[in-house]
Amino acid sequence: MQEYGTTATDEDIAALDSFDAAVRRDALTKLCAAADGVYPESGAHMNCHAHTFYSYNAYGYSPSHFALLAKQRGLAGAGIVDFDVLDALDEFLAAAQLLKLKSCVSIESRVFVPEFADRVINSPGEPGIAYHMGLGFTTTKLSDEAQAFLADMRTSANDRTRGLLERVNAFTSPVELDYEKDVKPLTPNGNATERHVCLAYARKAMEVFPIAADLEAFWCERLGVTADELDLPDGGTLQGVIRAKTMKRGGVGYVQPGPESFPTMADMNRFVLQSGAIPALTWLDGTSDGEKCIGELIEVSMASGVAAVNIIPDRNFTAGVQDEKLANLYDIVERAEALDLPVLVGTEMNSPGNKFVDDFDTAELAPLMPVFTKGMHIVYAHQVLQGAVGLGYLSDWASAAFDGVKAKNEFYETFGSRFCPGQEDRLTDVSDATTPDQILALL
Repeated sequence: MQEYGTTATDEDIAALDSFDAAVRRDALTKLCAAADGVYPESGAHMNCHAHTFYSYNAYGYSPSHFALLAKQRGLAGAGIVDFDVLDALDEFLAAAQLLKLKSCVSIESRVFVPEFADRVINSPGEPGIAYHMGLGFTTTKLSDEAQAFLADMRTSANDRTRGLLERVNAFTSPVELDYEKDVKPLTPNGNATERHVCLAYARKAMEVFPIAADLEAFWCERLGVTADELDLPDGGTLQGVIRAKTMKRGGVGYVQPGPESFPTMADMNRFVLQSGAIPALTWLDGTSDGEKCIGELIEVSMASGVAAVNIIPDRNFTAGVQDEKLANLYDIVERAEALDLPVLVGTEMNSPGNKFVDDFDTAELAPLMPVFTKGMHIVYAHQVLQGAVGLGYLSDWASAAFDGVKAKNEFYETFGSRFCPGQEDRLTDVSDATTPDQILALL
């Protein structure tokens, strides 16, 4: 409670995660007013990869709630990413502006990479399929072509979830879900994911088997595990086992994706570029066949527009342990630096137990902080300049204004480190005729 302010009530905090946008807005305004603008000094840490409840947040956080917590915990920067939708964009940017929080908005989906059709990349067991991102979206007012691509991503994701439900229902009967009644209400805008479905199955089973012993017997028999492997009645461990046993490779609901299952990486990059954002390669841990060929993967990605790398550091080290994953982490960062690819990092928060922010002070991550901080500042600078005056990282202005990517990175890093939310009026007279030095002089 103290974290939200001494006058915050449980009702105020719960209202931050209401599915009613007006209720969330009023709650954030009330809590900000109660704080009277007094927040911790911004530190050095960041989380630029948090999912909101628009694509499943394990703690139910709305865009406003995550923004407020980021400010209250003194993050230097905060960013959200949701699967297949930009539904959180306007709310998060408005909340960040109110809180004077450096921010960025991204989207994530899966793509097919033809050049790696026979190699697993970062989607386990699925050759040619890769999780992929666009960083620094500033608006939902996109071109007709981009809007159509975005709508297709949403529709395809929805169709996959509905199909999954039908297959798993046959396995979990008599615990069967109705998409409209049991799953969709768990989302604020209809973008249901596998994780929503797992929660819905856990809750439906509680209705069908109200007696604890019967519930335990059902899940143990269906999932082939013992009761001590589950945190009944509806905990995160149970949901994770449901997902692993029924929805992932080998499960009854799983369908092996192919080239036609997702757009190509090149197609998604085109959408991201049309939207004024930055296509980004997402890196898992360097252990798959595809990621062992990381040089080739980066080359293929950059050929179709990739200009940044996204990393989830928490997956890639164990404190006090020098192992293959840690070595791979350092390798990908070194490669990104050599190619002048900004690196954006964060924790997902879409699974129970995920951290709010990475352990950047550990011996393993601390040496990488200059690279991570630079990446955050570059993407934040893009977010501001693209949104305010159309001079983003991959704009025509940026292509003409700098003698190479290194010089461009230096400018956007400097701008991102100096510029603070609330200074937008300083950019009023900036245009594509303004030089980088003139822009920095405004700060």
